[in-house]
Amino acid sequence: MSNVRPAKTPEDRRLPLHRRRKMVNAVALALSLAAMGFGLFWLVWILVETIYLGIAGISPALFTESTPAPNVEGGGLANAIVGSLIMVLGATALATPIGVFAGIYLAEYGQRGWFGSVTRFINDILLSAPSIVIGLFIYAVVVARVKSFSGYAGILALALIVIPVVVRTTENMLQLIPTGLREAAFALGAPKWIVIRSVTLKAALAGVVTGVLLALARIAGETAPLLFTALSNQFFSWNLAEPMANLPVTIFKFAMSPFANWQQMAWAGVFLITVGVLVLNILARVLIRPRH
Repeated sequence: MSNVRPAKTPEDRRLPLHRRRKMVNAVALALSLAAMGFGLFWLVWILVETIYLGIAGISPALFTESTPAPNVEGGGLANAIVGSLIMVLGATALATPIGVFAGIYLAEYGQRGWFGSVTRFINDILLSAPSIVIGLFIYAVVVARVKSFSGYAGILALALIVIPVVVRTTENMLQLIPTGLREAAFALGAPKWIVIRSVTLKAALAGVVTGVLLALARIAGETAPLLFTALSNQFFSWNLAEPMANLPVTIFKFAMSPFANWQQMAWAGVFLITVGVLVLNILARVLIRPRH
């Protein structure tokens, strides 16, 4: 009787490798699901706490009355809501044209030049810069020189956060437009600025608007830049040259206080910002969704 074993076929040699790959895949999938579950657990907990504690503070007075004095019942967040809307919308209006034009330049003109590369590098730095650093910069350049906190300084700080987001989104959206679309417009004799305005920018409009909405959602809850620029104001004010009330700083101040009324209004403010950011993100998703 022969003791010689038959030679292994290629299929036999691949079987252990296949089993090992299946095991690695199962481990990786389990770790990924565990990480997703861990993140979702805290996210759901935060949302449930925000809804449970925030809705309790929602009342008509919250939208019609200004922030109350310490240890005084009643009051609302009308001045903070209006102040936040003014500064957020002002920063978006200031930063959007700058960001869109810069994104157009990078996508259409600055693809190979050194100036475009430097601009992208600086934009990436601004995109990843902590918001408190931007707030300190505006404080040193504006607030310290005029010796006064103001809504204008808050708008400038928030605008510096919006600009890099809009620049990056605009450039990426324009780069997704097929080159054939540009070439067809050029073949009809259209100059480049007409092609950009009427063809490429129009085709990428939904993506550009989405970037603006996402930038707006990002600055809606920024606290650190406003602490160094707009500060806060207990009273209702339209004057941008003075300290201006805003929701993030008011929430921070009220949440750190020992007064139950202030803490309840802080949770109501958190709920308003959360709902606002959620609506903006849903709107951005709807705009960027492909249409068949």
